[in-house]
Amino acid sequence: MPNELPELLAERSQNETWRPRVFSPSDPSDAAALAALLTSGQVVAVHDRIDDQLEELIACTNPGRRRTAREWDSAKDEACDGAPRWRYGNWVWYPWSARLVHVLPREQFRLVRTDRNRDKITRADQARLLERRIAVIGLSVGNSAALTCAMEGVGGAFRLADHDRLGLSNLNRLRAGVSDLGVEKTVLCARQMAEIDPYLDIEIHRGGVTEETIGHFFDGGPLDLLVEECDTPWVKIAAREHARRLGIPVLMDTNDRGMLDVERFDVEPDRPLLHGRLGATRSEDLSDLDRPRLIRLLLDMVDESQLSSAMTEAIARIGHTLSSWPQLASGVVLGGALVTDTARRILLGHPVPSGRYYVDPEAIITGAGG
Repeated sequence: MPNELPELLAERSQNETWRPRVFSPSDPSDAAALAALLTSGQVVAVHDRIDDQLEELIACTNPGRRRTAREWDSAKDEACDGAPRWRYGNWVWYPWSARLVHVLPREQFRLVRTDRNRDKITRADQARLLERRIAVIGLSVGNSAALTCAMEGVGGAFRLADHDRLGLSNLNRLRAGVSDLGVEKTVLCARQMAEIDPYLDIEIHRGGVTEETIGHFFDGGPLDLLVEECDTPWVKIAAREHARRLGIPVLMDTNDRGMLDVERFDVEPDRPLLHGRLGATRSEDLSDLDRPRLIRLLLDMVDESQLSSAMTEAIARIGHTLSSWPQLASGVVLGGALVTDTARRILLGHPVPSGRYYVDPEAIITGAGG
């Protein structure tokens, strides 16, 4: 039995594991570890659709050509360079679900997976996007942004931070199931992203961002963009202070009236935080706020006069008849789309000015038929 098998099986028993293991059957040590895993009794399901993936690969590199069944087989053999199908590409072990999945090699996998993006995103631009690293702080609303970026191929590396675990009340807006209850939000998001693309480079910060860890979070390697979706005012300000120091653009969606903040610290190094709405307030000023001051600060950040009527009415009831800020899945999903679209254009160097933008479905659609 290969030495790494006990480690692989130990991962299976851990509730918080989140990294998939990629086996290359053309590598002798990987092939031995894969064979041992398959005979260990731990694999619940083997999913091998490599023939279908090869067919898509051939079709997207030479669209429009018709082939007979024999010609398809010949083209697949050629794509595999004569190797047996089971040895072509990679096998991915997802320990949290005990599934083993056969996928194309990384470059071919990504070419096929993003083929339907063309030419809204060109192949050259897709390659550029996959070289970018995106950080996401706060993985309730941020979960939607991270997953949409992963689906669209906006970013090939991600740094995720959140201190919380998934609760039942989160299921009104997070794409997760009851079997995920209690799982750390960083772990949940990393798993979901790895199941979209097992080749993503993902790191997680399970304790979220604190005064003790924020320096490590930002200085632990270059970042190309920050998505900030945390409810804590100190984190909001401190994260922007670090982003401005390092020249990192920041996006924030509030999922109320489709509000999106864009702060281009990469091209405006002296830009005031949050468009100057908090004046000269610094993160060190926010360490000890009582609840009324906390709510007042958050309202100043988002501009109370621009909130939806439902949110405005809810504010006074938080902590009394409401447990927290009301949020809807539709708003969170819209926010993920707005963040991803804007992130893509920023990372590709398109003109995206700083500002506060609203994509309010109720204002846009109300009365459209009348």
